[in-house]
Amino acid sequence: MHRRTMQRAKLLWFRPFVASRTFSTDARKVGPLAGVRVLDMTRVLAGPCCTQILGDLGAEILKVERPGVGDDTRNFAPPFLPQASGEPSEMSAYFAAQNRNKASMTLNYTKPEGQDIVKRLLKSSHVLVENFKTGTLSKYGLGYEDLKEDFPGLVYCSITGFGQTGPYSARPGYDALIQAMGGYMSLTGDVEGEPMKVGVPVHDLFAGLHGAVGILGALHHSTATGVGQHVDIGMLDVSTAMLANQASNYLATGEVPKRLGNQHPNIVPYQVMPASDGFFILAVGNDPTFERFVEVARRAAPEAGAEKLLQDERFNTAASRTANRKMVTDTCNAMTKQQSVDWWLRELEGASIGCSKIQNLEEVFKDPHVISREMVIEMPVEGVDKPAKIVGSPYKFSETAVSYRRPPPLLGQHTEELLTTFAGVKAEEMEDLRKKGIV
Repeated sequence: MHRRTMQRAKLLWFRPFVASRTFSTDARKVGPLAGVRVLDMTRVLAGPCCTQILGDLGAEILKVERPGVGDDTRNFAPPFLPQASGEPSEMSAYFAAQNRNKASMTLNYTKPEGQDIVKRLLKSSHVLVENFKTGTLSKYGLGYEDLKEDFPGLVYCSITGFGQTGPYSARPGYDALIQAMGGYMSLTGDVEGEPMKVGVPVHDLFAGLHGAVGILGALHHSTATGVGQHVDIGMLDVSTAMLANQASNYLATGEVPKRLGNQHPNIVPYQVMPASDGFFILAVGNDPTFERFVEVARRAAPEAGAEKLLQDERFNTAASRTANRKMVTDTCNAMTKQQSVDWWLRELEGASIGCSKIQNLEEVFKDPHVISREMVIEMPVEGVDKPAKIVGSPYKFSETAVSYRRPPPLLGQHTEELLTTFAGVKAEEMEDLRKKGIV
């Protein structure tokens, strides 16, 4: 048979298989990805972040973990989820943060029997996600090139430090490393201080988010055509893309951006401001907003003559304020020091000017808006005798709301259920797999 004819025949054979896995009509109850099944071979943060997003959106997540060990973050503790008595449970808070809506199975995929189980699970899966170092799964016959012929509709997502190609592709990736290599530490911190990393592992999370977006695009294509593909997410690629205006500033001028502390490179004043009793954030994004700020500042410090700033060419346009950053900052700081944080927040909000006090996490989770948006949920976790508090999903859908169906699982909690249901493993085979240490 001609090669093109063979390829077309294979595609036509595969399309009914896709149709048989049409997304569920239970989307209103489960979420917009109801009916999608994901084989999750990720661990630590970037990969689990990706698959938790998919799970919150309704996908069924089958999490593969190493027998007897599990996801590394099971041991990223303390803290552990607390018992009602205050004593720690055995589940780390770190693991719980990124592993809800997942069922856990243990499987040694480095052995031939484990590799066979993975392939059996893929027969009813739409997506495989992994975040091992580039080439790891290929050693076990589970790389994309190894699987694509047998599973032509499979969406295979790899999240790594540096992607599948390029001179750094074999290196391991860590968030702090990417923050350094990606330029973020050169942009973060006090003007005269040392380079500083962001206090949250943003590049792990950015990579996970971009992985989820890439998977959704590839799923749409696979559903329409029956043709899957490899989604290659590199953390350094993602960090470079997320440099946003700082990257554009550099590419436009050739000038290396310098650290500005809490200030904005293109907007002034857009920064931390001192009050008489603390600090607050002020966000003046354009000239009309600056005019309103001047009116508030006039009431805060009448003797300072804030209204004169609107006639001063160093202050009266956004570009001139940025060009005269130090003078504008010093002048505004002198005015904001004249009143308390509460005074400024009340007056600025009344004038529709962006502002906020600088909250710690206790204040964040007591914030009435955060509470009203249901950004903290409680889930019953196996082995924990009171509901665990977990950060909720930010996705709010009018028709297909996210759902919280499974709490973070114990290691291997669902092994038998998943292998029986999705790999066709019978009792005798299950016992043999256990004896061999495959599960």
